[in-house]
Amino acid sequence: MSAANNTVARRFDRSAEGPYDVHARVQSVMAKRLADSVTLMTDKSDMGELRILEIGCGTGSLTEILNEKWPCSCITAVDVSPAMIKAAERRMLRTAGDDSLRSGSRRDSLRFVQADIEMWTKHAPAGSFDLILSNACFQWLRDPAATLRYLQRLLSPGGLLAFATFGPDTFRELHQSFERAYRTIGRTPQRHGLSFQTREDWLSQMRAAGLSEIRSERSDYMDEHPSPRDFLLSVKALGASSSEAEVPGVTLSRQLFTAMFRHYENHFGIPGGVSATYDLLFFQGSTVPGRV
Repeated sequence: MSAANNTVARRFDRSAEGPYDVHARVQSVMAKRLADSVTLMTDKSDMGELRILEIGCGTGSLTEILNEKWPCSCITAVDVSPAMIKAAERRMLRTAGDDSLRSGSRRDSLRFVQADIEMWTKHAPAGSFDLILSNACFQWLRDPAATLRYLQRLLSPGGLLAFATFGPDTFRELHQSFERAYRTIGRTPQRHGLSFQTREDWLSQMRAAGLSEIRSERSDYMDEHPSPRDFLLSVKALGASSSEAEVPGVTLSRQLFTAMFRHYENHFGIPGGVSATYDLLFFQGSTVPGRV
């Protein structure tokens, strides 16, 4: 595993041990919408014993939905964080029932794997999955174009890849507020948080990976928080507080965040708090029937 992914794994390990699901409102919405879109696109006659790969299972929100929708399927759920894997296993024991998961048939058909998906996909057998899904994970990929090629190879003929991720307008209130704050203290603006690929970037990479019948959707999700500080704490609780910005000294940092909070509250305040926008992107692509 790379040093970068080790850092991500440790961050999500800490989040899994805290109130991750309390803060993961948008991720839950995305998981349900992603699963529903796959249900609509999949021929019901072929929805029996599917071989499903879930990438970045986290605490098991999407895993639980997949298990309910396709109880006869074989699910492999992968995550880089050992603590997230344990949380997902606990969730499935609670919701599916101890007897169900501990019985031989279901235990063998629901498998959790702790791995770096960008390495794991290189070595998994070709054509080994009928359906590959990922929710709120692909924004962490170091080389998304290569990973999409590997995933295309893993799909069976006519198999489907579906994923949800975040677009570049995610947290636009925060980025605008930081930009204004930097100018207020006389410094060159820096970006705080991840940089996200555009819808067009993903579509181009999916085509280059050899996927066909590509579909995409975009929508905004508006979240609410009592204050900008509470919003940042919520993001941190999700393990998503990675930043590309260089941290200034203590005095400048205090001035920066004071100016940022002020701008955020003045321009993006709503009754009872502030808003935070998520730019949601949904994609589907398939392999050509009869060819892997």
